[in-house]
Amino acid sequence: MNRLLIAAGLMALSLPLLASPEEHYSFGHPAPAAQATRTVQVTLGDTYFEPKSLEVKAGETVRFVLTNKGQMAHEFNLGDAAMHARHQKEMQEMQEMQGMQPGGMDHAAMGHGMGHDEPNTVLVQPGKTAELTWTFAQADGIEFACNVPGHYQASMVGTLKIDK
Repeated sequence: MNRLLIAAGLMALSLPLLASPEEHYSFGHPAPAAQATRTVQVTLGDTYFEPKSLEVKAGETVRFVLTNKGQMAHEFNLGDAAMHARHQKEMQEMQEMQGMQPGGMDHAAMGHGMGHDEPNTVLVQPGKTAELTWTFAQADGIEFACNVPGHYQASMVGTLKIDK
């Protein structure tokens, strides 16, 4: 019962974020894949992204094709360091609510119990490919990262430079 109340409270707090995501992302907004002017292939390994850094132009719409070649589920999350820190905390809380031990995470179950509704994030299961399309606005300090507990700290983060 207590877990249900916590989950309901977290969902209620997240509703304003889901209502209008464009207002909450200073670095851009989600876009349909058909609007992409460029496609970028990104490989997700168990402790890395390839490439490690990306450059885009302000106003450009990029379709990211994300292939997970690792043995664990990983996410591709666009944001600044503060956003990643908040998301890591949320992921840790979800892990704890599901009764998973740190380091002993059931990565196969993550696609179900640790799903995402944020338009700047996609979770990719091992051996799978997913996509995220984004139109970028001018901003500094943007990263792409995996915020599954412990992955960011294990160097699963890259820089994203947005040129004018």
